[in-house]
Amino acid sequence: MKKKKLTGEKIAKIAMSTVIVLALIVILFPFYWLFITSIRPKSEIFNISSLITLKPHFGNYKMVFTERPFARYILNSFVIGLETTIISIVIASFAAYAIAKTNISPKVKNLVLSLSLAVSMFPQITIVSPIYVIVKNLGLRNSFFGLLIPYTTFSLPLAIWYLTTFYQGISHEIDEAAKIDGCNTFQIFYKIITPLIAPGIFTAAILIFISVWNEFLFALVINTDDIWRTVSVGIVMFQGRFTIPWDEISAAAIVVMIPLVLMVFVFQQRIVSGLTAGAVKE
Repeated sequence: MKKKKLTGEKIAKIAMSTVIVLALIVILFPFYWLFITSIRPKSEIFNISSLITLKPHFGNYKMVFTERPFARYILNSFVIGLETTIISIVIASFAAYAIAKTNISPKVKNLVLSLSLAVSMFPQITIVSPIYVIVKNLGLRNSFFGLLIPYTTFSLPLAIWYLTTFYQGISHEIDEAAKIDGCNTFQIFYKIITPLIAPGIFTAAILIFISVWNEFLFALVINTDDIWRTVSVGIVMFQGRFTIPWDEISAAAIVVMIPLVLMVFVFQQRIVSGLTAGAVKE
């Protein structure tokens, strides 16, 4: 039998597949190692020569919830993330619609968007002190509202910039047709235009929630009482004075990642459609 010759196209496909497999190994291996560490006995934690464990131990997951208020940490992160997401999306939707649909010059619109986006580019460490002073003077330390101020401040600019591209992609003929039908500006906004950009709003909401869920610095500085800590800060507090319980920390990290992974898998199509829809203007 004659051997089939490899064409340039087949070689390219093989090379691309190899690169993808290697990239997946590099990306997923840290998560695999984290999971293996979470189920290793303490005697095997530093055994880096073995990629598996013959004595899996799932007690660390139980200890995370029984010996520490980890469920409370998760609840705090969920509540703060949900509140920040709702507030940011509502305000950003109004602001983005106003920027996209008002009759002002494109240069002014670009200037407003650039200035708002510049706010989110400031390193958090440079403004944590003044925000801490503001929150303290308002008496909002160790509360959900204390974290809403910095989280909303950093979430709004990106949400406004992102949603503006969607509102700009909606044809002006739709606005004109709605006005002819007797709709006022607010009715056009929430009854007609906003439902059309639902994928963009949904994607922005998920990105904001994930960002808040993973935030560490402001949560560490503002909420110091154990009952008000978020998951990112709570995991750091697992460290003792003389020991670091890597097995429990790994188990807690896996638990924290599960909601985000499930969210991405469940809403994968919506996220993809939201990320791609804004790139095409009608």
